[in-house]
Amino acid sequence: MSNTSMLRWSRAMWAVFFCGYGAAYAERVHVNPLDAHHPISPYIYGQFIEHLGRCIYGGIWAEMLEDRKFYYAVDGQQPGWSRHKGKQVSWKGEGIPYEILVASPWQILGPAAAVTMNTVEPFVGDHEPVIVLDGSADVRGIYHPRLALTKGRNYVGYVILRAQGKVGRVEVALQWGNSAAAESVSVLEPPGEVFAKQVFSFTAGANTGEGRLVIRGVGQGSLHVGTVSLMPEDNVEGFRKDTLTLLRELNSPIYRWPGGNFVSGYDWRDGVGNRDQRPPRKNPAWTGIEHNDVGIHEYMRFCELIETEPFIAINTGLGEVASAAEQVLYLTGAADTVEGAKRAANGRTQPWDIQWWAIGNEMYGDWQLGHMPLDEYVIKHNAVVDAVRAASPEAKCIGVGSVGKWSETMLTHCSDHMELLSEHLYWQRKDDVGEHVQVAVDQVEQVAEKHRGYRSTIPGLAAKDIRIALDEWNYWYGPYLYGELGTRYHLRDALGCAAALHAMFRNSDLYFMANYAQTVNVIGAIKTTGTTAFLETTGQVLKLYRRHFGSIPVEVREDIAGVDIVAAWTTDRDALTIAAVNTNGNTVAAALDVAGIELPEAVDGWEIRHHDPDAYNDESRPDNVVIKKISLKLDAGRMNLPPYSVTMVRVPVRK
Repeated sequence: MSNTSMLRWSRAMWAVFFCGYGAAYAERVHVNPLDAHHPISPYIYGQFIEHLGRCIYGGIWAEMLEDRKFYYAVDGQQPGWSRHKGKQVSWKGEGIPYEILVASPWQILGPAAAVTMNTVEPFVGDHEPVIVLDGSADVRGIYHPRLALTKGRNYVGYVILRAQGKVGRVEVALQWGNSAAAESVSVLEPPGEVFAKQVFSFTAGANTGEGRLVIRGVGQGSLHVGTVSLMPEDNVEGFRKDTLTLLRELNSPIYRWPGGNFVSGYDWRDGVGNRDQRPPRKNPAWTGIEHNDVGIHEYMRFCELIETEPFIAINTGLGEVASAAEQVLYLTGAADTVEGAKRAANGRTQPWDIQWWAIGNEMYGDWQLGHMPLDEYVIKHNAVVDAVRAASPEAKCIGVGSVGKWSETMLTHCSDHMELLSEHLYWQRKDDVGEHVQVAVDQVEQVAEKHRGYRSTIPGLAAKDIRIALDEWNYWYGPYLYGELGTRYHLRDALGCAAALHAMFRNSDLYFMANYAQTVNVIGAIKTTGTTAFLETTGQVLKLYRRHFGSIPVEVREDIAGVDIVAAWTTDRDALTIAAVNTNGNTVAAALDVAGIELPEAVDGWEIRHHDPDAYNDESRPDNVVIKKISLKLDAGRMNLPPYSVTMVRVPVRK
């Protein structure tokens, strides 16, 4: 053990001893408000959503049906769901089992012959189910099981049908049990020979996770089912109301979309036009189906609903330069241009104002669709950026980076073709809480140091001030409890995320943007079930810092084992905010020495704490780990930091 390590260990042990007996011993923390650093960019609190697992579908989007466009044939096979173990993806770790849709969830009502699949000019996709009615009184149809329903809640939807022959009574029913009394029925108008939409609404009569939506009929002939939809009535233009509420609480200033690995195989054109006739696809990078219900228009409306800024990733994997240019023109071009006219025809006359564009995703990795050698990618990156800037001169482009040869080469040969360079960081679990948190801090600071080195060795780079977009960062480990990559987060992860933010604040001259990955379910700060949504422990931290931490960081010197402290002025300099992460299992006393400011006897603030570092929130205990307001006494500047806690205080400054 080095002398410095021995000193820190000795101080920590004395702190444990004296604090345990109520003594006044406290470690000194020197804060110099006069030594202000580069302002913290609000984009540090960015978020990232990807078409993966239950982030969009089953998380943000309100659709309840898992295959509403019949990507899979309705053939009566059981089951529609299976446990899946994803393959190992490079450094991202071993695949962990989770449930995915591997066959149609839709089941046949009646004999197997009651349903066939039509492939001749289907309504959408490759085929559509046809309910064959044999003229008997027997009811035939299809049903979707495993729907989560809440008693008294209203649900709305529609089905697009056409009929052939003498079709009789046609119904759609929502069922919450097995008896005739345990369903609500909507009788449809007799379908014609041309596909037409018919709407329905229901009120659930019981709580269940095994509800069913049934489409059934009698008569002689056939019913062609084009597509179906079912949502809670309180959806907000197709988005889940409860999820939007939590997204507004996070108040993130910018959202990166649509990927992630997904973007390297995504054709943006699949996500525009009539939503019901957008083609269902196999997710190009992950498991499951891409319904294409959420595309450009829905994403941009999402940004408006939660008052955030769009940050769109462009496909530089399998995508071509021309496609990238057309995408930018579609979004930002005037309505009298070729692509702008297409947008207008799809319901949006005015161009959208979009500044930020991610030029590809993780193209350094062999797991990435369209991966290519670095020297080839440099050429493609520059060509795509030229096309993007020609389409939108205001565009701000973020290149793909990865510290080492890739980032160095991109900064050497593409520095005139980017405003920021992307880096990604993910961390796995360490058993020791201090180590678990410190690994995040160390890697954030190591990336900053690498970029400082590039500025000193690459000619002309420092003057261009190309800063870092850490547009994916998070802990990633543990069972997938909320769908694909749906990990649970514990208090230790919240402490780590807070400390990672501290490291970004200390390097505010380099970190311009950071996007927590991913917002909902998929390693997300928000988790959802079929009927509920709640903030994870990490979501509580992101909410706390976004709402209350200052924007102008100042110099802090402390050397307390297991403690990380930062301070920042509010924008108006009316108050100094001080935040501390304590990874120790005991209370630590920090004696604040704030130059030029007389500390009051008490300050108001907030804390996130629990006696168990592995405490977590879930659907049954959504408030197990939450932000709590506090009033903290400062005895001669001494601030007691509870075990396993994030503490933030606001020190008002007299002028």
